[in-house]
Amino acid sequence: MELGIIGLARSGKSSLFNAVTRGRAAIGTYSSREEPNVGVVRVPDPRVDALAALFKPKKVTYAEVRWVDYPVAGFTAEGPGGRFLADLAGMDALVHVVRAFEDEAVPHPLVNVDPHRDVEALELELAFADLALIERRLARLEAEMRSVKAAARGALERDRELLGTLQRELEAGRALRALELSEELRKQLAQYQFVTRLPELLVVNIGESDLARAAEVEAEFAQRHGGRGVAVSALCAKIEAELAALEPAEAAEFRLDLGLPADSPLDRAIRGSYELLGMQSFLTAGEDECRAWPVRRGALAPEAAGRIHSDLERGFIRAEVARWDEMVAAGSIAELRRQGKLHTEGRGYEVQDGDVLNVLFNL
Repeated sequence: MELGIIGLARSGKSSLFNAVTRGRAAIGTYSSREEPNVGVVRVPDPRVDALAALFKPKKVTYAEVRWVDYPVAGFTAEGPGGRFLADLAGMDALVHVVRAFEDEAVPHPLVNVDPHRDVEALELELAFADLALIERRLARLEAEMRSVKAAARGALERDRELLGTLQRELEAGRALRALELSEELRKQLAQYQFVTRLPELLVVNIGESDLARAAEVEAEFAQRHGGRGVAVSALCAKIEAELAALEPAEAAEFRLDLGLPADSPLDRAIRGSYELLGMQSFLTAGEDECRAWPVRRGALAPEAAGRIHSDLERGFIRAEVARWDEMVAAGSIAELRRQGKLHTEGRGYEVQDGDVLNVLFNL
């Protein structure tokens, strides 16, 4: 699971990357980097923390995703470069960082700070890139249709019809992620490397003076730029990067001193990016390890078991299932069982976010 970070120069992309990865990516007024920074991001999960406090395990493991910070060099005066677009299209989602802070020491590439303009400018560049791809593919389809027999034209006609629909949507200013498509059309669309089909987390990088207005900023940008496949988060990447460099207890104290909410906007952004991928977490808990396991929403119990080990999926018999909060409230598995809150589910059970599973299997 990979998310590609995009944004105009000096928008705070590297600061955000450092915050989510607790890394030390180079930050500067200009970037000549050719290769992206890649980091593993831990998905914060209070449910894992609560189970760990109960079981006191030897190991605690969180779900993880990979964030890829692309160099500004990917965007040229002529628009995004071909290699850059190909790399982006291979991502599972985008993280679009837009600058909403003023800083005379860090000049804006378009002179003045106007985050709404910047969002629309970059989205327009990506839409133009998708339109160019459609036009090239339509031209090839026309040539292919002239050279194949009538019986073989059905699939080509369906492709042409789909591409025509996508072209009209893009020309009307709608990203492909906003389209409601059937499962069949989504599979058909998957063969093309369209960037605007990817779900997107829009991160509004605000200044320290706007921290108290973060919720208001989120609502403003969600109303103007939100929609299907888009989530919005407002945070100060500079502050979050500084907090990420501290020990958790120090960071919590600093956050309190700044009057920031205990629920970190950075944590919420990371969780939002995880959910955009269509993922949820089920949990396992015991004295050896408490762990969050990523699984797609809608997955059945055997598929979830396979996330732990392929043998568990192949030999799946049933799963003992409990809600994490009921397990914490009970204080032990024995008490949970006594209360009748540990139930057994078979192969057709759809795993829910926050389920604690114990898989029974036989090979």
